[in-house]
Amino acid sequence: MKVKSEHSSVTGRIEREKRTVDAMIRIYCSNQHNSPANSCEQCNRLLEYAINRLDNCPFQERKPACNHCQVHCYSNSMKSEIQRVMRYSGPRMLLRHPYLSLRHFFDTFRKAPTLKKN
Repeated sequence: MKVKSEHSSVTGRIEREKRTVDAMIRIYCSNQHNSPANSCEQCNRLLEYAINRLDNCPFQERKPACNHCQVHCYSNSMKSEIQRVMRYSGPRMLLRHPYLSLRHFFDTFRKAPTLKKN
């Protein structure tokens, strides 16, 4: 699955997050599910879910790393799946995708913004 936003106004941080999660899922799927070129159906569903969550993130470009966020937008089952993927892929990202890996690391130091109530 190629990561491309349907919203042309969404750029920068969110797009990079999409590329990062796509790379992590591909690493996980190719090694754990033996999927050669494309991700398996289960991993494609997880990627679509993650992209949807990013598209609907209330913080958008001010978004902190998900584990530092005050809004927990993943369902419990999807949260455990993405955590499993990230635990496996995280250490492997530095060699395969050093730029995304370092940017993701530095994003963990981002202060979580306060969500304004309507």
